[in-house]
Amino acid sequence: MLKRILIFLSIAAAALLLYSVFVENIFSPPLSPNDSAAIELNDLKLKVEYNRPSKRDREIFGALVPFDKVWRTGANEATTFSTNKDLIIQGMLLPKGKYTLWTVPTANSWKVMFNSGQYKWGVDEKMEPMWDPNYDVIELELPTQKLDDTVEKFTIAFDNTTGSLKLTLAWDTTKIEVPIQEASLGSNTKSIRQKQ
Repeated sequence: MLKRILIFLSIAAAALLLYSVFVENIFSPPLSPNDSAAIELNDLKLKVEYNRPSKRDREIFGALVPFDKVWRTGANEATTFSTNKDLIIQGMLLPKGKYTLWTVPTANSWKVMFNSGQYKWGVDEKMEPMWDPNYDVIELELPTQKLDDTVEKFTIAFDNTTGSLKLTLAWDTTKIEVPIQEASLGSNTKSIRQKQ
């Protein structure tokens, strides 16, 4: 009896493995792998954690990523941005902490929202963003830049090559730059609630 049970379990395990390999492709690289970007400047530490979808010959902005709709800014889990220092972004104060990063792409500009809400995933079962605007700490609008070369995988990075720190987001032939400064005492800042 024990021998029969062991044989049955062995067959079941083999069947499950074959299903996983040939049907679920568990050994294939993920289509939107996890990645991160980080930078340390003196005592300032910034980090972004996100998932990187690929273009794969698809039309991206205005199609796969619709215009005028909130995007989770990547794939799978909501993209997160963390800072150990207060920041100034376009004259607005972003207190130190961890935020989710949401965007609204349009043809010529993107809205960028730093949101204090933490979400288990980027979208719900209806594929709607899990973003709650009530938790937006700051919102800004930035012009898009047209790239000469195509960026195959969605890429978030920090750029300090000119001594002016930026958070860059690029995919396909589109790029935006979010200017970042460390906050200092007496800075002239405002919150999203104070914007007219």
